Amino acid sequence: MSTDPSTAPSRKILVVDDNEIVIKTICLKLQGAGYKVITATDGAEAVAATRKENPDLILLDISFPPDVTSVQWDGFRIMEWLHRLDTAKKIPIIVITGSEEPKTKDRATSAGAVAYFQKPIEHDDLLKVIRATLGDSAT
Repeated sequence: MSTDPSTAPSRKILVVDDNEIVIKTICLKLQGAGYKVITATDGAEAVAATRKENPDLILLDISFPPDVTSVQWDGFRIMEWLHRLDTAKKIPIIVITGSEEPKTKDRATSAGAVAYFQKPIEHDDLLKVIRATLGDSAT
């Protein structure tokens, strides 16, 4: 059986962030590393994309602007919703945030995040953690 990365199906990563520049930057880096990228800019999109695409990993921001609906989404609420979905319970989540609050990291970890990055992100470090989390060898 061949483990040639060019013949293996590419892994899907869902990037959830309300900042288009952050999404574009991360997408370019991930696509350059051979990953298929799906994006969402809020909680409702994140849950819908997870249901539809069944990603292998989720990169999730914590802070989102106030929603116009009655639901106030933040990364913690999104994680809570994703953990309720049978198909999403086992998907690893890496939190990426601009928050400098020490308790944010503790809360993210206790909510089930496998890793935590503070913005601005060091993309090479992020790729190493993604590869380790997914069990992918460096390309």
